Amino acid sequence: MGECIANCLAPRDDEPQLDQGRSCANKMNVSIFDSRARLAEAAADEAARIIREAIADCGQAYLIAATGASQFEFLEGLVRQPNIDWGHVTFFHLDEYVGLPEGHRASFRRYLRERIVDRVEPGAFHFLNGEAPDPAAESRRVGELISRQTIDAAFVGIGENGHLAFNDPPADFCTQEPYLIVKLDEACRRQQVGEGWFERVGDVPVQAISMSIQQILRARHVLCVVPDQRKAAAVRDCLELEVGPLHPASILRQHPRSTIYLDLESAALLKQGGSIVFEHSMRDPISAI
Repeated sequence: MGECIANCLAPRDDEPQLDQGRSCANKMNVSIFDSRARLAEAAADEAARIIREAIADCGQAYLIAATGASQFEFLEGLVRQPNIDWGHVTFFHLDEYVGLPEGHRASFRRYLRERIVDRVEPGAFHFLNGEAPDPAAESRRVGELISRQTIDAAFVGIGENGHLAFNDPPADFCTQEPYLIVKLDEACRRQQVGEGWFERVGDVPVQAISMSIQQILRARHVLCVVPDQRKAAAVRDCLELEVGPLHPASILRQHPRSTIYLDLESAALLKQGGSIVFEHSMRDPISAI
């Protein structure tokens, strides 16, 4: 397994590459803001810049959209951005529960329709149908679609257990398949209850279709939006402990163009220094931690 993980962490010819002579970790930015609102505003501004640039250069932008309570303000800020021709934007779904009806309040299809599709009417949105009779076939269907494109930006978060998409620890760092069927661990399922999506842990589906770690890393840019104190331990572990499957989001330190957007609460347990580039940005700079 150790050799497998080492091989998976090595860059491939088809992935975004670093400037010669610079390590992956040294390219990572951690931007900290004094409020959740300013965090969301900065992330939305950068997302919009990437989208406009992709449309100007290639006539189309391809994006991956995350869900969850942590993404509310960011997505609201994104759909309000001016001067984006949404008809030239294609979205791909990050993850979805297996077997959950689209009408359920926790359905990510419902979430994304209400917060993106119904608001800006993008050119296309490739949803994962969690109610498909064969989830593996559904994974392959959307996987074939995303494999044809170069993704301009992946918008993601970090779970309380450190997961990236629904890749709970220990995450599969090696599969090259774009999507896979995963089992949700107890901590992940408790988080969904804590955020108010379900009444009881027993109501949370035990399986999901999740975008793979390697597929996320294929995006040209990764914007990771992580507000709130409840994420502080996961943020610390993913940024300061060893990169590996026990801390799935730690893999973002191996991406050449990833930025993690934090507020003071989610950054509270971080220490300044090491191989991470800290940016205390926005209108009112925050003193170094």
